[in-house]
Amino acid sequence: MEITLIRHGKPTFELKGKAKAREVGEIISRYDLSGIADEPPANAKQRASACHVAVCSDFTRSLESAKALGFRDIVLSNPVFREIAAPHFKTGSLTMSVGAWGVLLRCMSVLGFAQNGESLAMAKRRAQVAASTLIDIAHEHQRVLLVGHGFVNYFIAQELLARNWVGPSKPGGGYWEYGVYQYHPT
Repeated sequence: MEITLIRHGKPTFELKGKAKAREVGEIISRYDLSGIADEPPANAKQRASACHVAVCSDFTRSLESAKALGFRDIVLSNPVFREIAAPHFKTGSLTMSVGAWGVLLRCMSVLGFAQNGESLAMAKRRAQVAASTLIDIAHEHQRVLLVGHGFVNYFIAQELLARNWVGPSKPGGGYWEYGVYQYHPT
């Protein structure tokens, strides 16, 4: 059995500029609704063509990426495969760059902050469910492609490795980067 975890293509919405604390939630929502702005490289298309079925999150950039990789029929599109929901504030006038907000809020999620999003512990639990779902699909279809997202793909990879799958410790964080995980029963 084989599971490929690939990150979606470059989103049409760019996370740049400055934002107030109360604006971060709207920026996250706009990013989550964006499609993709590029085409997959040849190596990503080749890897995807080796897979029998595709699975995605329900975000547009994930679905569009799967189609760009050649999959017209998606076996499963499910929120369990979404990117980790960045916690954020609904009020506040503190202004920082969008990139700085991303770093700060991810660090806060590691420490347990989950307001309007997910903590690291919550995300890891969801990755366990996602890994189990992928393994079930791999039992049926042998070779599965998950068109997912950077952070959640990383945590799914860690869960697969913990369950005796073989593959890289990091599946690739750049757009269209991937990791291949194999299971060989003894």
